[in-house]
Amino acid sequence: MNPLEDYFDHLEEFPFKQVFKGIQFAWEPLDTLDFQIDTLFDTASKRAEAARSMPGLTLAETPTRDGNKTEKSLLATGWVKLESAVFFEEQEIFIGAGTIIEPTAIIKGPAVIGSHCEIRQGAYIRGNAVVGDHCTVGHATEIKNSILMNHTEAGHFNYIGDSILGSYVNLGAGTKLANVEFRGIDEKVKVEFNPIVVDTGKGDLDTGRGKLGAILGDYVEMGCNSVSCPGVFIGKDSWIFPNTTVPKGVYPPKSLIGPQDRKLKIQIR
Repeated sequence: MNPLEDYFDHLEEFPFKQVFKGIQFAWEPLDTLDFQIDTLFDTASKRAEAARSMPGLTLAETPTRDGNKTEKSLLATGWVKLESAVFFEEQEIFIGAGTIIEPTAIIKGPAVIGSHCEIRQGAYIRGNAVVGDHCTVGHATEIKNSILMNHTEAGHFNYIGDSILGSYVNLGAGTKLANVEFRGIDEKVKVEFNPIVVDTGKGDLDTGRGKLGAILGDYVEMGCNSVSCPGVFIGKDSWIFPNTTVPKGVYPPKSLIGPQDRKLKIQIR
């Protein structure tokens, strides 16, 4: 399930490819994403304008749910197009040149966003996010602890949690990448998450992660209102048909995933 060539043809073109350095399994960049983002800041900030404020962007500080800490974020109050790369050091947010941010988008750090992206109205980037160049994070789309490579689009009502999306991936409207399996009462009360175990076809593999969404290879197309269960690995150039739920597991490149019988029944009232 791991050779990266099953998933990513364009890894060398990804401006933040160092997050994949030295990994053994495809999901491993998620395990150290916060540390890797700090490393990206070291290089990205050298080619960016340091910013404390900017017209159309409000620097916000909000309390966390437990009330013991605060989170720093950017709230878009106007239409913003960045003429050059900027680095909001206090918020731990880097944004590349040419990126457009529409009103009401929220970006929480740490986050690295590439060049010529669209962060559309109502988008919610919830921290520990790496977004490549020419990407779309669309209306009512939420991203958390995830990586999107170049030219990937999540345009409408998408959830991306603890996932890695290759280049030229498209998520149809309403697509959700679920990242948490069902839990029993005891687990919920203790706020515990059992590690997700994936059947590779050659035996079970314990990912060691209580939260794991999907690994989607380059060119994957997910139809509208499709859902991937936690622990889904889909090889490059695969299609998931609309309204399909993809069970946990490993799917080879060029897979077509959908119901076997898609015939419509039509009758006159």
